Amino acid sequence: MKFIKEKNEDRQDYLFQKDKKTVIIARVIGFVLLILISAVIVSGIDFEYSNL
Repeated sequence: MKFIKEKNEDRQDYLFQKDKKTVIIARVIGFVLLILISAVIVSGIDFEYSNL
């Protein structure tokens, strides 16, 4: 099974297709994950200093 299918390949066993929509969605998901991770870090730091 191939992970990423090129645009001109003729196959059915792939997870993602290399096209514009897939790249945009991957970037949006990465951005959201980055925001969530930083929110967890910031809330952890804030909770640490609020108990002093």
